[in-house]
Amino acid sequence: MNYTLVGAFVLTLGAALIAGVLWLASGGSWQKKYDLYLAVMGESVAGLNLNAPVKYNGVDVGKVQDIALDIANPQQVRLLFAIEYGAPIREDTVAVLKTQGLTGIAYVELSGGAANSPVLQAKPGSLYPEIRTKPSLSTRLEYILTSVLSKLDSTSDGINSLLGPENQAAFKSALADLAAVAHTVAARRVDIDKGLTQAAKTFDNTAKLTADLAPVLARIGRSADALEKMGVEVANTSIKAGSTVDAMGADVKRFSVETLPELERLLGDLSALTTSLRRLSDQTERDPRGLIFGRQPVPGGPGEKGVSP
Repeated sequence: MNYTLVGAFVLTLGAALIAGVLWLASGGSWQKKYDLYLAVMGESVAGLNLNAPVKYNGVDVGKVQDIALDIANPQQVRLLFAIEYGAPIREDTVAVLKTQGLTGIAYVELSGGAANSPVLQAKPGSLYPEIRTKPSLSTRLEYILTSVLSKLDSTSDGINSLLGPENQAAFKSALADLAAVAHTVAARRVDIDKGLTQAAKTFDNTAKLTADLAPVLARIGRSADALEKMGVEVANTSIKAGSTVDAMGADVKRFSVETLPELERLLGDLSALTTSLRRLSDQTERDPRGLIFGRQPVPGGPGEKGVSP
């Protein structure tokens, strides 16, 4: 066996392996290219480690290359992402901190990137393009729970002040008054039922009386019209009689002077009677009960006494 050939083969193979490793380490054609992006988180990044995955809608597109506090504002954390070249990182892309299941291992989730949104570029004076961020689910839940607990505390304080000794005494007094009123109503239940029954009967009788008064009112109206017509006719007769008196002699004039005042008084009485009948008809139409119960007193205004009919 030729040991020289074996040794040469081994040395050649080892050199080829070392050359391949060095070639890959120095940036061979199979190595992926990455772009660096900056993100500033305004919350705790506990559980996020170096080389933690950066996912775009659940797909791995990079890793976390550096984690550091913002020197100007320690409440913020600066994250440097190494994201594959060509990933659709646009101006509307948003980074959110998430955790994987129950393990608590944190990673960064990217979302957004509409097709019409421009590609994210570094601003003047910045080394890296900055990806916008928003609070994680745990931070949002913590904020909501804190707000709810604060409102519950204020509500509890309000309830405690409402249920103080003075308010409790007033509440007990109000309950006692309500109980007394309920007992009184229960004791007067029979009288109340009778009163309601009588009121119903009274309303029925009033309705019947109103229906019966309708023909009477119509007759009164016709009588008033007839009296008015008669007054007009008498007036016309008086005018004709006056003209006839002017044509007659002195004796007839003396008779007219004695008779006309009587006719004028008669006309005045007829006119007053007609007015009274019309007023009675109008009042009966407005309040038919007035024929039975009489007119009710007119309620006075503020500071005045009621006016009797």
